[in-house]
Amino acid sequence: MAWIRLPRFRRAVNVFNPKLFENLSLAAFLAWVGLGSDALSSSAYGPPEIYDALQGHEYLAVFLAIGIPLSVFVISAGYKQVIALFPDGGGGYHTASTLLGPIAGLVSGAALVVDYILTAAISVASGTEALLSTMPSSWYSERIPLDAAVLLFLIFINLRGMKESIKILLPIFMAFVFTHVILLGWGLLAHMGDVPAIARNTVVGVQHDSMRYGWIFIVALILRAFSLGGGTYTGLEAVANGVHIMREPRVQTGQRTMTLLATSLSLIAGSLIFLYLMYHVHGQQGQTLNAVLYGAITQGWTLDGVYFGPAAALLTLISEGLLLFIAANTGIITAPIVMANMAVDRWLPERFSYLSDRFVSRNGVLLIGFSAIAILLATGGHVSILVVLYSINVFITFTLTMAGLSRHWFAQRHQESNWRGRFAVSVLGFMVTASILAITIFEKFDAGGWFTLLVTAVVVGLGYLIYRHYKSIGKITAELDETMLDVVPDHLESGPNLPLDPRGATAVFFVSRFDGLGLHTLLTAHRMVSGFVKNYVFLLAGIVGQG
Repeated sequence: MAWIRLPRFRRAVNVFNPKLFENLSLAAFLAWVGLGSDALSSSAYGPPEIYDALQGHEYLAVFLAIGIPLSVFVISAGYKQVIALFPDGGGGYHTASTLLGPIAGLVSGAALVVDYILTAAISVASGTEALLSTMPSSWYSERIPLDAAVLLFLIFINLRGMKESIKILLPIFMAFVFTHVILLGWGLLAHMGDVPAIARNTVVGVQHDSMRYGWIFIVALILRAFSLGGGTYTGLEAVANGVHIMREPRVQTGQRTMTLLATSLSLIAGSLIFLYLMYHVHGQQGQTLNAVLYGAITQGWTLDGVYFGPAAALLTLISEGLLLFIAANTGIITAPIVMANMAVDRWLPERFSYLSDRFVSRNGVLLIGFSAIAILLATGGHVSILVVLYSINVFITFTLTMAGLSRHWFAQRHQESNWRGRFAVSVLGFMVTASILAITIFEKFDAGGWFTLLVTAVVVGLGYLIYRHYKSIGKITAELDETMLDVVPDHLESGPNLPLDPRGATAVFFVSRFDGLGLHTLLTAHRMVSGFVKNYVFLLAGIVGQG
């Protein structure tokens, strides 16, 4: 006898329950875990670029180890204002569009789209390098096929509708934090006695270089290294983008999350730069600078006679690589959301706002994923090149956001009593982000900076042309509306006094808006089935709550 398993019926969920969203939302800690992967993973490629840019003047790392955390907190203070102004999820595109105008929003959105493509590319490239640092150096030459394979896998799982689960992300994120806190904390404590010597060497180095090259050289070198490590600040805008999924009160939860993110990023990035100087690390073939540092810190680690230093460094690198892959997936997931918002505003084709049967933006995922693969192939997967391209687009969005905040608070000076403090924070943030952007473009324009500016400009130009195309179609549609309204038969006119037949056959039309095209469809259907269909209903289908 064959048995048939009947489906289990569960109690229906009341979608109008006001506590339903609260149960699904993220507390500050979980939000830090869910939104912090992009920011914390940038410590794998941001600080090494800063240290390498010093080129024989490594003593200046002391100033950068202090300046990087200060800059992080300045930028995060600006984004706390964004969270307060846009509790439903601001983001660079929405903030620039609202505070500076649609053209500024288009530029910010285009920069964000290119930024997320580069997020996926640089995160995968850096993650692969971190994992290959644990392998024989001969494996390093195979990094490009591995990069492409990882990106293809991420594209596949996103097309299948799989999203990052906190059950997967939490252990990887906490493993990254736990291993880095232990290694970096141990490294600092073990060499705390070297701090006076490092301070003396810094003073001697500054005096020597100021006499030989001048103070302008020292300041320029610090600013150059400071700007080339701009990838360190990436991910700070993620909290402002995702504040709409947080627990009420959203503003307070979002700002606490931003504090957690800024503090953790500052501690890890600042400690790494200082430890490079402490341990006199230099890049080695087949190993990242972080891998060399972790090996130096764990050298000689034993427990009951068991030498476990290499295992500790290996675990740290594995957690770093996995977190970088999650950050890459974040870029592939988040970019289609920005594209959907731009498509709603007619800067991109409307198809980018449509969800597939698995509730994912299929067109956006494919475009971002394969564009990231193309970028990796074009740059040879070199992190030093990708981080420059990445930093430029990140700081375009940062600068526009800070400029919008500055304009907003200045305009509110007669309505807000405490506008001066907020205005000062936003202006300081604008000065920091704009200076980093300008220096990066100036220093690396010939080394690939022109490419990311060209790509972003092309996206802006295409967006404007698409908008003009939709605007011209809108004029034609408006004319069609007027024409069709004049030819609607009297017996099809609706109104509150015309009763519907609840037992009669009903035709339902799904439309994106009420216009002449919908009326044309109605008239065609009426000619075909007027003897059968008694009622006609229009249902407006569109995006609800798009982040």
